[in-house]
Amino acid sequence: MTAKVRELKELKTMAAELADEIAAIEDSIKAEMTARGTDEMTVDVYKIKWATVTSSRFDTTAFKSAMPELYGRFTKTTTARRFTVA
Repeated sequence: MTAKVRELKELKTMAAELADEIAAIEDSIKAEMTARGTDEMTVDVYKIKWATVTSSRFDTTAFKSAMPELYGRFTKTTTARRFTVA
């Protein structure tokens, strides 16, 4: 079990490092697109888009403040298990 936990921690560390590298490369590409003044470009066989997206989300905090009784009627409690390794 100790070996499994150590391997898990090592893999999670590697995943975090890869996520950082991915973010750095994405930021570099975004900077190049900004410098070129474009939100779409083709590189080799890849089509790259960096577009602004507008979305609407329900503001539960404002709804809870404005209508606490109604909020309470439609709120349900769920139970889940959380896995952590410290």
